[in-house]
Amino acid sequence: QVQLVESGGGLVQAGASLRLSCTISGRILLDYSMGWFRQAPGKEREFVAAIRWRGSSTFYADSVKGRFTFSKDNAKNMLYLQMNSLKPEDTAVYYCATGLGPDVQRRDSYNNWGQGTQVTVSS
Repeated sequence: QVQLVESGGGLVQAGASLRLSCTISGRILLDYSMGWFRQAPGKEREFVAAIRWRGSSTFYADSVKGRFTFSKDNAKNMLYLQMNSLKPEDTAVYYCATGLGPDVQRRDSYNNWGQGTQVTVSS
């Protein structure tokens, strides 16, 4: 069983930066994919970024490509999402997740989720 805890959210102005962290505890399988998803009020949870626990391949949603960077520290069991040039449309609850599913952009590829951290970007 894997437990995930996100932190680092907050209220910022458009154009600012935030770094989200995800602390992982429990058994991490080498074949895990790690993902960040977000959910805005009234909308479905959507893919933001993903990375393989083994290796460094990263994947991004088009809406965040070039602004967000997903990184990990395997030694510390930590995930990070650096978010730059934030926009009001980035406002959402951000979740980290782990799983073994084949498609890293699909929610059903992940079976371990954190509780989420709120990011609010004012215009």
